[in-house]
Amino acid sequence: MPGFSDIRQQLSDKIKTTPPVRVIVVSFALIILVGTLLLMLPISSKVGGASFIDALFTTTSATCVTGLVVGDTYTLWTPFGQGVILGCIQLGGLGLSTLTIGFSLLVRRKLGIREMKLASESSGGSGLDIAGLLRLTIIFTFACEAIGACLLALRFVPMFGVNGIWPSIFCAISAYCNAGFDVLGFVEGNSSMTAFAGDPLVSLTISFLIIIGGLGFIVVQDIYLCKIQPRFHHKDTIRLNFHSQICLRVTIGLLVFGTLGFFLLEFSNTMQGLNVLEKLNCAFFQSTNTRTAGFASVDIASQFEFTKVLSVLLMFIGACPGSTGGGIKTTTFTVLAATIVCTIRGKSEAVILRHRFSTPTVYKAFTLTFVSILLVFIDAGVISSLNPDILYIDCLYEATSAFGTVGLSASVTPNLDPISKLILIFTMFVGRVGPLSFGLSILMRHKEKGASIYPEGRMIIG
Repeated sequence: MPGFSDIRQQLSDKIKTTPPVRVIVVSFALIILVGTLLLMLPISSKVGGASFIDALFTTTSATCVTGLVVGDTYTLWTPFGQGVILGCIQLGGLGLSTLTIGFSLLVRRKLGIREMKLASESSGGSGLDIAGLLRLTIIFTFACEAIGACLLALRFVPMFGVNGIWPSIFCAISAYCNAGFDVLGFVEGNSSMTAFAGDPLVSLTISFLIIIGGLGFIVVQDIYLCKIQPRFHHKDTIRLNFHSQICLRVTIGLLVFGTLGFFLLEFSNTMQGLNVLEKLNCAFFQSTNTRTAGFASVDIASQFEFTKVLSVLLMFIGACPGSTGGGIKTTTFTVLAATIVCTIRGKSEAVILRHRFSTPTVYKAFTLTFVSILLVFIDAGVISSLNPDILYIDCLYEATSAFGTVGLSASVTPNLDPISKLILIFTMFVGRVGPLSFGLSILMRHKEKGASIYPEGRMIIG
């Protein structure tokens, strides 16, 4: 009979031979499992113990930094339960492997080849300076969250006294991790951030935390190395790399597009009662949140259907790679758009900013998008069939919000049946780890030796 040391050695050998992408998927699953068990404890819930489905849904939503909830976080969960949720948000936002390896680097421990591969897969980095990226990620994350908490405290502490400290910390971490959870349910007449729709200090602080968290750690590192660090040494700044340029341009473009869209569509609807500047501020807040977080400054259920369609599009695109946000990512959207435009113009290659995309990159972008569309529409169809009293557009909104790990809701999630909640749980998980990563973690096998050469298949397209 094998002893404990033998079992530990076998487990260690198994982990070493497991593909990094599978380790990441399993680490998210373990966080969800532990969080679910903790939320089921009587000490976690104000209603005397949460059901397995509600605890699993909440933990998955927190770990996958989504924000969909089965009930108001402040009303349903005790301070201990809220702490568990916040811990899941922080672990899920950065990734368990990023945090553990990052802290190892902070105490000056060197990384092995295996850890380098895992860190590269987890952070989305492909360069050689993975150690530098992880150090910057950990330090920058906690710095942004601390500054955000201090800014929110300037509003919440004068309003709520000492009780405003916890919401400041909670909302800052939730915003940076693009989670969309809040503990402001004690504010009368408040739902998410509706009570602060016209408050620029609260809305802009949360918005910029979301934007920074959604840019991706690779972009943050590139901005620091190319634009900030040279100034410390009195040197000229350097041009950002191609990836960073695309992420920043598309992010700004989508923010402007979304802001104008929400401002024009909801001017006399959900933003009624606000002055023009407050409406513009509210539209920017909604544009920021719709792409990746889940805070809402208006009643989502009361929005026009065309506004919901616009929201579905923005949620589906999502944030940047290697960030705390979800969706198919801004880079995937860029590859799709460039390929379509170049194909219409009769060009054989997709080109943008004097750079061309390789064929494997185009294939990967189209595969990811097709699988994601299929997942979202099937989910929406099944949820609509199980809940015939809910409009399909609201089911589609909910499914897209789950996939994009956004968390905005048309007040549908709390009323769903258990099967529909399980569907959203699966969708949130796949949306966080990525459809391709999830598929690879299940289907990955050892590479076959040798390669076959097949004849070209010719057929008419269109």
